[in-house]
Amino acid sequence: MKKNNERQIEIEFRSRFDEKKYKELQEFLNQKAEDLGADDKNVLFFIFPNKLFKVVDNVSQKTAKIVLKLNKIGRGSDFEEIEIFIDPKQVEKMLRIFQELNLNADLMESFQKRHNYRYKEVEIALKYSDHWGYHLELEILVSDLTKKDKAEQKIKEVADELNISLMSDKELQEFTHKAEEDYKKHQKKDELD
Repeated sequence: MKKNNERQIEIEFRSRFDEKKYKELQEFLNQKAEDLGADDKNVLFFIFPNKLFKVVDNVSQKTAKIVLKLNKIGRGSDFEEIEIFIDPKQVEKMLRIFQELNLNADLMESFQKRHNYRYKEVEIALKYSDHWGYHLELEILVSDLTKKDKAEQKIKEVADELNISLMSDKELQEFTHKAEEDYKKHQKKDELD
């Protein structure tokens, strides 16, 4: 179990693919990996230039948390996280508190259909969301960055075995920028309707 003062750093990569590959991966993971269960989430993101703050309502597990990621997708594979678990009944109030603080960040909501697995020491989240489509997150949790290279190597070996292409930082930056812009346009259109 993690000590309260121990750092929690996710070494994390992502891959996007079509529905056919999603089903193929699902079948493989159901047969070969440790099944960690459904993990559907409604996530409300506050998007900052260099970090990510989110309120997570984990509907599958009936839990909730507030998370600050001290890095942004597309800026390396390491994401130190600070998280506080909250009562799921408090998600709406927490969201309102953060909105009222006027954090000067864009707000984006995303429902993620997600199933978690562990395969060869790598945690894998097989996911679908409106913004990302079919995708996969591969991660290993470390307590300090001296373990980053070894974790990255392990993740890349699993990705090769799954025959998936990991997104580069440039691809992640371009994709997330487009997803955020599309979301903003959609929100403005909804406000005008």
